[in-house]
Amino acid sequence: MTTIYDIKMNNLQGKPIHLSDYKGKFIFFVNVASKCGFTPQYKDLEKLHREHKEKLVVIGVPCNQFGKQEPGDANEIQEFCEANYGVSFLITEKIEVKGPEQHPLYQWLTSKTLNGKKNSSVKWNFQKYLVSTEGKLIDYYLSITKPLSPKIIKHIL
Repeated sequence: MTTIYDIKMNNLQGKPIHLSDYKGKFIFFVNVASKCGFTPQYKDLEKLHREHKEKLVVIGVPCNQFGKQEPGDANEIQEFCEANYGVSFLITEKIEVKGPEQHPLYQWLTSKTLNGKKNSSVKWNFQKYLVSTEGKLIDYYLSITKPLSPKIIKHIL
C-alpha cells in the first residue's frame, strides 16, 4: 500500500520534495490560490508554521481548478506569497487536486482506499488536510475552517 511518504512531487522551483523527510511531524496540506476570498488565510498559515514548526510542516499546494484563481507561474506565485504574506513555509509546484489529472498526493488524501481513513472531494481553494506524525490522515477541513481553528490545533498540541 502506498503511504503518504512514497508520493513524489516537486516544490515551486521544480526540485523534488521528499515527504519522508517529515516523518515524525504533522503535515498540513492546503490547496492555495492567490486570487481567492480565502487568500488572507496565508497569514494564519504562516503563523501556524512559525508557531509549530518543531512538530508541524505546512505545505501550500497551488491549484488553478477553482475559479481560475491561481493563474500565475511559479515565479509569480512565489513573489505573491512572499510579498503579501511573508510566506516561508513550503509551496509545491502547481497541481490538479481533482479530476482526471488529479495528482497522486490528492488521490491519496481524498481516497479511503489509499489513506485508510475517509473519502473526500476538494470543494474549493484552501481546503485543508492534516496528516499525523505516523503518516496517517487525521481529517480534512473545508475552506471556511481557519488554519488556527481549535479543530485543527487540538491535534498538534
